Amino acid sequence: MRLVVVTQQVDPASPVLGATVDKLRALAARVDELVVLADSAVEGALPENCSVRPFRASRRAGRGLRFETALARELGRRPRPAAVLAHMCPIYAVLAAPLARPLGVDVLLWFTHWRKSRLLRAAERVSTRVLSVDERTFPLRSRKLVGIGHGIDVSGFQCVERPERSPLTLLALGRTSPAKGLETILRAVAEVPDVALRVVGPSLTEEERMYRIALERFVLEHGLLDRIDVRGPTPRHAIPTLYAQVDALVNDMRPGAADKVVYEAAATCLPVIASNPAFDSLLPEELRFAHGDVDGLAAAIRRLSVIDRNGIGRGLREIVLREHSVGVWADRVVALAR
Repeated sequence: MRLVVVTQQVDPASPVLGATVDKLRALAARVDELVVLADSAVEGALPENCSVRPFRASRRAGRGLRFETALARELGRRPRPAAVLAHMCPIYAVLAAPLARPLGVDVLLWFTHWRKSRLLRAAERVSTRVLSVDERTFPLRSRKLVGIGHGIDVSGFQCVERPERSPLTLLALGRTSPAKGLETILRAVAEVPDVALRVVGPSLTEEERMYRIALERFVLEHGLLDRIDVRGPTPRHAIPTLYAQVDALVNDMRPGAADKVVYEAAATCLPVIASNPAFDSLLPEELRFAHGDVDGLAAAIRRLSVIDRNGIGRGLREIVLREHSVGVWADRVVALAR
């Protein structure tokens, strides 16, 4: 079985897209040949049965042309691929469909985000199947939608037994995007004495850089420098160590996208407090709150001091292993591609 995957970047060290490599490796273990079309790739990141076809170009039109040329070559080889999987890039589903579907090759779109767009609507229309974590992590209604879990490489996130610590230390991990609800988290921590917070993640856009400045200003103006630390990104290989150093992850991502850091943290047996309704099958009621609800989050943080955090963490890991591991994700992709 041959499978073609289209993705932006193949770089295991990337703080944003590094997890994609785990998914590609898992797919490669289940097919005879995996062909990856990517804008850029690090040499040697994938197994021997993987072929990488870069299509980077200085202009968008040139990039699209190079992509279509590379895909046409793969579709012309025998045996034809079982499917083309566009990973988080609706444009490549739109470009692939006119070439692949007339030949009987399915186009699968993997997408988990809250943002709607005309391009996404077009990609949904031309795709054979739409894959996401579940029905609440794809922003459009679609009869083509299949929930397959998030695809976490659990082997890189071992269960950690955490001792009692003072102060209780929380972690907010990810890009400093307004969609992450970081201001809500800072305000809630400010309401709960004897709690520390680490905010860790990159600022990749001007909006994210300005939001980081606003967060830092909040910390200064409210005299929280001794309790809240806003810092830059951590290399992907160091993230498990980061999870081991804290007592809970806090996540206020806006509804519509199930942030992968929640599943990663849960895989290390770390309790998670999160607002997204999509986590209701993962988290107990006492660890959930409404998006943007400062008082609700503060109450959940206070409950951390009276619950069995290690026991809850072990239960979270079991759910991730069963429903959201990269192996389960890859098995489901391959089954849909056959």
